[in-house]
Amino acid sequence: MRVVLADYFPVLVFVVIAFGIAGAMLGGSLLAGQQKPYAEKLTAYECGFDAFDDARRRFDVRFYLVSILFIIFDLEVAFLFPWAVSLGRIGLFGFLSMLGFLGVLTVGFIYEWRKGALDWE
Repeated sequence: MRVVLADYFPVLVFVVIAFGIAGAMLGGSLLAGQQKPYAEKLTAYECGFDAFDDARRRFDVRFYLVSILFIIFDLEVAFLFPWAVSLGRIGLFGFLSMLGFLGVLTVGFIYEWRKGALDWE
């Protein structure tokens, strides 16, 4: 049992060092950072929320909808890179499969566009 615990000693040292570095960074940022808010810092964020306001109010979800759509379509484009690299090996079936995938992606994009999910008023 003692030998097994000795094997975990480097992990314990690593965790202690990691927490020490993280604590030093947090402490350094609190000491070095300016804690004086000014008018421009207190303006609304990109999403339209005021910096300090009631958290239980109704909010507009358009910002979140556009960001989620961006993540979805951006992630789908990431599938194109491995496909392009292995196109020579996967042959015609892989090419047609990717065309089907891109077709479904295009139909989804057109649907979202027609529904007005990408309109920012």
